[in-house]
Amino acid sequence: MFLNEEKFKLVEVLPDESYREGHIPGAINMPLEKLETLAKGNLKKNDTIVVYCGDYTCEASTKAARKLLEMGYKNILDFKGGKREWIHAGFKLHKVE
Repeated sequence: MFLNEEKFKLVEVLPDESYREGHIPGAINMPLEKLETLAKGNLKKNDTIVVYCGDYTCEASTKAARKLLEMGYKNILDFKGGKREWIHAGFKLHKVE
């Protein structure tokens, strides 16, 4: 999606600390426990939204995708590999200083 220059919102659903330690460039942070509140002010119902967390074993992105669908968001994708797959593919995480 990055390479195709597609418009989408990339959302990390891990806690704030994890986001600050390193996130996929361009991602916004919406921790799972704050997702409902934060989504209302930052996402539109017709946005393409990609959620991710740490890796395939992390269930936060799957829970977030379900929650967003329940809230009426229509175009939700779950990047199951998350940060681990991003790094494994040779890309770097962005750290908040």
